[in-house]
Amino acid sequence: MAGLVFAFVAGSIIIGGIKSIGKVTEKLVPLMALIYTFSCLFIIISNYDLLPQTVLSIFSSAFNIDASVGGLLGSLIAGVKRAVFSNESGIGSAPIAYAAAKSSNYLNTGFMSLLSPVVDTIFVCSMTAFVIIITGVGQNSDGIQGVELTSRAFESVFSWFPTILAIAITLFALSALITWSYYGLRCWTYLFGMSRSSRFSYKIIFLSFTVIGTSMNLESVINFSDSMIFAMSIPNIIGLYFLASKVKKDIKKIE
Repeated sequence: MAGLVFAFVAGSIIIGGIKSIGKVTEKLVPLMALIYTFSCLFIIISNYDLLPQTVLSIFSSAFNIDASVGGLLGSLIAGVKRAVFSNESGIGSAPIAYAAAKSSNYLNTGFMSLLSPVVDTIFVCSMTAFVIIITGVGQNSDGIQGVELTSRAFESVFSWFPTILAIAITLFALSALITWSYYGLRCWTYLFGMSRSSRFSYKIIFLSFTVIGTSMNLESVINFSDSMIFAMSIPNIIGLYFLASKVKKDIKKIE
């Protein structure tokens, strides 16, 4: 049922094309970010006396002997996978959207795109970590992780906070759906042409997999996503090395 609802809402947006996607995301993304950010800040400020202890806990856990020696490789692999999944840095997806931006200076557009990982990972994800640690939920997780752990941290402050979290996550999920639908559409039309039937067939396939994905085991979905993101990163990183000299020349021109 959730998959059908998401498919219907996402379908009504993506069928309208890039302008429709842009109109929705320019309102949706700031809204979901504000809801989540203010909720996190409220919890952190409410427990401001525990802030020094929380910061110390983060750094001591990150740089202790066990983490720096025994668990270095495993932590590095897991951390990179989650970081890339979070902000998509280096996999070549975001440039598909930024390429459609109407700007007279493509270098400025490129530099602006660098803010996305900062906001997403440095601010939003760090606040999530602070909320989990500062509420003490991280030490008594009972084997739960991910959004369930975050939800319990929110619930420890006010019983109705998980509802706000659920709204924010729903907005995150919807924005991710419509954004990735556009990424896929650009690649699909490059391979199969810009005809109306080609675009429509892609959208039907995409929305079908939206329903299928919600009925699958979460671990299977995450593992599949990690594999596909890794597959995307290989050709993109190779391309970055080939294009680095061109970017360097363009930057020198404006200096």
